[in-house]
Amino acid sequence: MANISLPQPQAQAPVFSQPGRLTLLFRYLRRNMSLTIGLLIMLFLIVFTIVGMLTIESENAYALAVSSKQPPSAEFPLGTDFFGRDMLAVMVYGTWQTALIGIIAGGAGTLVGVLLGFISAYFGGIIDAAIKGISQILMPIPVFLIQIVIAGSLDKRDVTIYTMAFIVLILAWMGPTLVMRSQVLSMKERPYVAVAKLSGVGDIGIIFTEILPNLLPFIVAQFVTQVFAAVFASFYLAIVGLGPLREPLLGNIIWAAMGQGAFFNGWWWWPVFPAVGLALILGSLALINMGLDELSNPRVRRSE
Repeated sequence: MANISLPQPQAQAPVFSQPGRLTLLFRYLRRNMSLTIGLLIMLFLIVFTIVGMLTIESENAYALAVSSKQPPSAEFPLGTDFFGRDMLAVMVYGTWQTALIGIIAGGAGTLVGVLLGFISAYFGGIIDAAIKGISQILMPIPVFLIQIVIAGSLDKRDVTIYTMAFIVLILAWMGPTLVMRSQVLSMKERPYVAVAKLSGVGDIGIIFTEILPNLLPFIVAQFVTQVFAAVFASFYLAIVGLGPLREPLLGNIIWAAMGQGAFFNGWWWWPVFPAVGLALILGSLALINMGLDELSNPRVRRSE
């Protein structure tokens, strides 16, 4: 009787499941510690501000609201200042106002810079020469001096949060304009842009479907950079007494503490807490910007 060989079962190839987007995101954040720490600090500031605005009276952030010169205690966790302001309320509303100036000025400066950069690089010609020339002429001018001259020429009673944001915005568009111009000049020479042109896609379609999506990491990085610069500008304008003096901006609080000799009189909590808050804002933006550099710079980008 002939031997009948039965077919041997074949070994199945191992199946590898592709990790989900959320898993990849957490892996990336675990590797990019600068971005992770910066986002955590920013999240803490956002939660602190939102919870504070829901639980603390806004009037306590202004003068003559509470007893003055009280050290940190159960009633006033961060103490009060010489003018009778609750420092906890000051930190809540001052952090929000300082961030608001940065978001308005930084966002508007980035938007103007992106628009001018795209127009200059994509269409070229006289428009490109004019935008590039004006930006390069204005770049070396000390922005700090121009802002001091403009803020110093205004009546102190007319200076508001939005006035300060506008002063910071005036010269905040040159950097993003030149950065976006150089990136668009590089992008519009890529093969996929040439293919889109041959396919009959118009200029607007190429800008919004081919070039802009690839530049989003650069735009986000520029936005964070401009917000950082705007917050710092609002701080040094306030620290020299050119901000909206009635508002509890962190720079205004430090300027008032310096004027009253807070450290020499033993009121250490008055300048320390606003300085810590400002350091957290600037530090988180700096760390986020460092983390975003990996996304916007292919030379340092790493894959999971």
